[in-house]
Amino acid sequence: MPVLIKICGLNTLHSLQASLKAGADMIGLVFHPKSPRFIPVNVAADLADEARGRAKIIALICDADDKTIQQIDDMVEPDFYQLHGKETPARISEIKAKFKRPVVKAIGVSTADDLAAVSQYMSVCDHILLDAKPPAGAAYPGGHGLAFNLSILEKLDPKQAFILSGGLTPQTVAAAIKTVRGMGRNIIGVDVSSGVEGAKQGQKSLEKIDAFIKAARKAG
Repeated sequence: MPVLIKICGLNTLHSLQASLKAGADMIGLVFHPKSPRFIPVNVAADLADEARGRAKIIALICDADDKTIQQIDDMVEPDFYQLHGKETPARISEIKAKFKRPVVKAIGVSTADDLAAVSQYMSVCDHILLDAKPPAGAAYPGGHGLAFNLSILEKLDPKQAFILSGGLTPQTVAAAIKTVRGMGRNIIGVDVSSGVEGAKQGQKSLEKIDAFIKAARKAG
């Protein structure tokens, strides 16, 4: 089955349109205020309207309160919430019960021991996204361009489906997919943000978006 491709941190109409034209399956809108990819809710609503029915809309939040989520829910109407903070399984259950949307939980990993969290979160969410742990003291949890050693996935249950993130680029995504599949692990998607940006952090390169999707499609 082909991997799903998510382009995250989109914040302009041009980058969104490039992602849709290249065939992205999912687009990510970041609502964490400290992220260089943060997008105001009213701008996100316009991008979501452009993408609706063409790709799944993922709203990335980080330890957000109900008031914040409600505003996003009312204006953006995302297909999924991606929880990228320290949300507990209990908090995820609350969010799902209140907002009636499926949830992707991002789990930061650097060693095989970090994979222990997967089973407890999988019991309450719809998808797991494995990302590299951020640098110590980082102001935001993802999009730092860091990768983790894929060999730790040998310790992951082969039946466990997951989306791979963390330091992927147009040059590395195909090899990463092939490596993970070669382990017999159930990779269902890939996620990229900083890996398709130009010299300025938070500003997407339309050429890199196209190259990333083409490379992932060829491998997947």
